[in-house]
Amino acid sequence: MAPTHDIPVKQALVSDRAPQPAGPYSQGIVSGDLLFTAGFGPQDRANGNAVAETVGEQTRQVLRNIQAVLAEHGATMDQVLKTTVHLADLADFDEFNAAYQEFFEAPYPVRTTVGSQLANILVEIDVVARVTA
Repeated sequence: MAPTHDIPVKQALVSDRAPQPAGPYSQGIVSGDLLFTAGFGPQDRANGNAVAETVGEQTRQVLRNIQAVLAEHGATMDQVLKTTVHLADLADFDEFNAAYQEFFEAPYPVRTTVGSQLANILVEIDVVARVTA
């Protein structure tokens, strides 16, 4: 049996289809059979990091950004166990929820949704997924 110190504790994931980190953090990390993403905003890298105006469109772009990082490890939204959602205005919940639901099927991931002060965006989401190590 190989010594456990030869097994990396974490592996960074990088997607050229998702916004690049604005600081010292990774887009995603795989550790064992878990994949963690950074909190993604609605910047559309394919469109010069443009940001849509509505919370629905921003939510869709955020989830496309997350899909891009998951795909770097061959994972899909079906493997997502937990999401954490930050909304700039909780009054946008219904519009956000309708867009969010387009990306998931039952059984849905568990979710925490909170109101947060966000810098010029309406939504930010991060996920935890179960993957093949």
